[in-house]
Amino acid sequence: MAQHQHSPQRLRDQENTRPHELYGDVFSVSGDDDVARKQGVSFSQPDPTVATMGSADTVTIGEALEATALSLGDKPVDHKDAAAIQAAETRATGESKARPGGLAVAAQAAASTNEQSVSGEDKVTIADILTDAAEKLPGDKVVTSEDAEAVVGAELRSSSEMKTTPGGVADSMSAGARLNQQL
Repeated sequence: MAQHQHSPQRLRDQENTRPHELYGDVFSVSGDDDVARKQGVSFSQPDPTVATMGSADTVTIGEALEATALSLGDKPVDHKDAAAIQAAETRATGESKARPGGLAVAAQAAASTNEQSVSGEDKVTIADILTDAAEKLPGDKVVTSEDAEAVVGAELRSSSEMKTTPGGVADSMSAGARLNQQL
């Protein structure tokens, strides 16, 4: 899977940061980097696995899930999280059924285990499931507003309070979609 630098951090900071603050003011528009080199900026060979526009990366579904692991890593997985993770995995892979050994199956199992666990120390956390999510997904794609809406809907349907978790999967997907729309 494509690895994008700093995307989880970008997702957490995106609400209070403008794009030029995230990526700097130096970027190549036409592929001619002579002006940048004259200003003392050096360029290594571009990484063909990174989806970019100008100098800004796009955010994938896997990265949005990884951002959730960073923001809510210690939170025990519940059924609301599992539903959102399943929706995200479905959107990333295009598969309608949860894959055995996939993120959605692991999240559902964790939610069931956590529901029966008395001790907080024994509970499976968001970080346990979503760390390195982009690598665990068999397919990944750039987050769109439609993807974010599907995940928000899944999380809301699984919530008795009809609320999403602040900093959770739905929030991370929405932030990723907003960043991608700015590009």
